Amino acid sequence: QVQLVESGGGLVQAGDSLRLSCAASGRTFSSYVMGWFRQTPGKEREFVATISRSGGSTFYADSVKGRFTISRDNAKNTVYLQMNSLKPEDTAVYYCAASSTRYTTASHESQYGYWGQGTQVTVSS
Repeated sequence: QVQLVESGGGLVQAGDSLRLSCAASGRTFSSYVMGWFRQTPGKEREFVATISRSGGSTFYADSVKGRFTISRDNAKNTVYLQMNSLKPEDTAVYYCAASSTRYTTASHESQYGYWGQGTQVTVSS
């Protein structure tokens, strides 16, 4: 079992950068595929990015490709989401999640069994 706590959200202007962090409890962090999702009111949770257990493979939603970078530090039990060139449409609550999937990465919400509480990111125009 793993517990996840996100941090780093806030209010920024369009074009700014922000880095989200997700700290995981437990000694088995490196055994989980990790992902970031986001959700706005009235909409379904949307996949953002995922990273393999070793950090060697990543996959992104088209909407953030080239602007966001997911990374992890298994020694610190932490996964990051570096967000550059932020747009107002990036405004959402961002969630990190852990998956025990047998695949290298995971882009579907149903593949994740553990979720953080979320952190708000607001991008003003």
